[in-house]
Amino acid sequence: MSFLKVENITKKFGNQFALNNVNVEVEKGEMVCILGPSGCGKTTLLRIIAGLETSDSGKIVIDGRDSTYFPAAKRNFGIVFQSYALFPNMTVIGNILFGMKQKSKASKEDLEIRALEVLRMVDLFEHRNKYPRQLSGGQQQRTALARAIAISPSFLLLDEPLSALDAKVRNKLRSEIRSIQKELGITTIMVTHDQEEALTMADRAIVMNNSVVEQSGSPRDIYNNPSTPFVAGFIGSMNFIKITKGEQAIRPEKICLVRHSEQHDYTALIRAIEFKGALTRINGLMRDKSEVYIDLSSQEFDSMNLREGATMFLRLPEKCLTSYSDSLIIEEPV
Repeated sequence: MSFLKVENITKKFGNQFALNNVNVEVEKGEMVCILGPSGCGKTTLLRIIAGLETSDSGKIVIDGRDSTYFPAAKRNFGIVFQSYALFPNMTVIGNILFGMKQKSKASKEDLEIRALEVLRMVDLFEHRNKYPRQLSGGQQQRTALARAIAISPSFLLLDEPLSALDAKVRNKLRSEIRSIQKELGITTIMVTHDQEEALTMADRAIVMNNSVVEQSGSPRDIYNNPSTPFVAGFIGSMNFIKITKGEQAIRPEKICLVRHSEQHDYTALIRAIEFKGALTRINGLMRDKSEVYIDLSSQEFDSMNLREGATMFLRLPEKCLTSYSDSLIIEEPV
């Protein structure tokens, strides 16, 4: 039995659907990322799961119990917001103890033991007597995470928890959160618009667009087998190329560059070259004036003596091509 079931949830604001007949299942101990562009409904879904928002129709089942009409206080979850939401006049340990005192009748000594245990887990023990203003952004977010897990919740909700941090801190916290989640075995649902976060952290990703779920599956499966043009364009980069069989989709790293044109190869003019460290991206213009992106290892790129303005020869492996019958607006590779 799934730990969490979202069944046929619909929510409208005025005449606009925020969620349109959404169904989601989350297994116990699983880390699930709900991702999609701004306005797709992902945060509304998280708030309905938490009981911070009510749905117009549908059902929320938590650990086998119909919790649709349970208030947030009865759902036994921990939550971490993008804004941290720490009390500025309380120390780190004070922030954590405040939440614990609202949830537990344990003695003051037992609560402090638990708070210190959690602070060690998130590497904040030495900062326990500091105030939020004395902490870095990453330390503040770890404090918010410690406060959420200190109450031993049944599940954890993370609402864009890393979006306010710079890239280096964000990458470090990604691995820390995932490590803590695995160590505790706590069921976790994270909302993000960042595809890299979902690909690196999640056991399962749920891709939303225009108030509906477009695809659900492991990050690897979604990347390798996107079910719609939107998912193909949103998760990673995707080329949409017109060939003899119609429009086909192919990832930039799946296109092969060959030194000489052969039958069934395609040509493109190199417009720009972008060095990305271990990877180099080439932006080309095909004969029909459509753009194409190719990703090579920088070592391979160096060996091919390519330059802007030159012609390159492309080979599109048949097994790497995907066709889609429906037509949607696709974001350019980034």
